[in-house]
Amino acid sequence: QVQLVESGGGSVQAGGSLRLSCAASTRDTGCMGWFRQVPGKEREGVALISPAGGSMYYADSVKGRFTISQGNAKNSLYLQMDGLKPEDTAMYYCAARPGVCTGLTLRRRSTFDAWGQGTQVTVSS
Repeated sequence: QVQLVESGGGSVQAGGSLRLSCAASTRDTGCMGWFRQVPGKEREGVALISPAGGSMYYADSVKGRFTISQGNAKNSLYLQMDGLKPEDTAMYYCAARPGVCTGLTLRRRSTFDAWGQGTQVTVSS
């Protein structure tokens, strides 16, 4: 099973930027993406990238502010977060599953079988 390790979280003021990174132990990771979770709420899909052509999918709440990308070797994943808002505060998780992504995959976190340990993002107003 692929191992995932996130980095890059931290604290920032509203309007600021952060870049999250995820290192995968293998190259053939399939659909990869970022989820986030705050205490007491369900984990939600933020952004996904598909291996077949690299199609990208975003939650409505982050469209136009967040950008997902992969390294050339396809074993690294990034999330550039600009225009951060206090409501973006959460633990962010990198995830992977075999196959491709679709827009519906953002709501199917149970289909992801590899998860990182999470990295905290805190946005202050």
